[in-house]
Amino acid sequence: MLTGLTVRQYTEKLASGDPTPGGGSGAALVGALGAALGEMVANFTVGKDKYADVEEDVQGILGRLAAQRDGLLDLTDADADAYAKVGAAYGMPKATEDEKAARQAAIEDALKAAAEVPFAVTEACLLIVDELDELRQKGNSNLLSDVAVSAELALAALRCAWLNVEVNLAYIKDRAYIEDRRAAIDRRLAQVEPTARSVFDQIAAQIRKEA
Repeated sequence: MLTGLTVRQYTEKLASGDPTPGGGSGAALVGALGAALGEMVANFTVGKDKYADVEEDVQGILGRLAAQRDGLLDLTDADADAYAKVGAAYGMPKATEDEKAARQAAIEDALKAAAEVPFAVTEACLLIVDELDELRQKGNSNLLSDVAVSAELALAALRCAWLNVEVNLAYIKDRAYIEDRRAAIDRRLAQVEPTARSVFDQIAAQIRKEA
């Protein structure tokens, strides 16, 4: 499993001439890092007397971010597995009409499965960003920059995952499926981008003012 590698091993594998891991796996991992940074802020908040009045709220944020981190790490591995299945489908025999039909059906199914992995990454990133404005307001004020970085990483991961969905959609024949996935991602981008930018910009302005 990719997530069992060290950071150095993963990046070396990412840099290699192997087709996996690729951009989809990297996007999922970046999203997991974004969630983890939010968790760190929450962990530096819970148990502190200064933040006792928001303890329950921050505990909830912590649990939800942890769930997204776990899911994104699973997707980091799943993206590579999905790509392998696409390659296997393209490698099926195509000497006869029946073989061609079976191959095309397998390719369509494999491409949809491959698209679903980064599509799931976009949803996870949306759910991460949903937590961050509240964390900005209630989390440990000494770690505000980490909330901002969490927002920026989650947004970057979503945008990169979106592009990896599109890479697969480009070869899928099912127009209804394509339109459904594109519409869903457009909604997610429209929701996430303003929130992530707002969180980052407000924190950056506050840090600059205090510096």
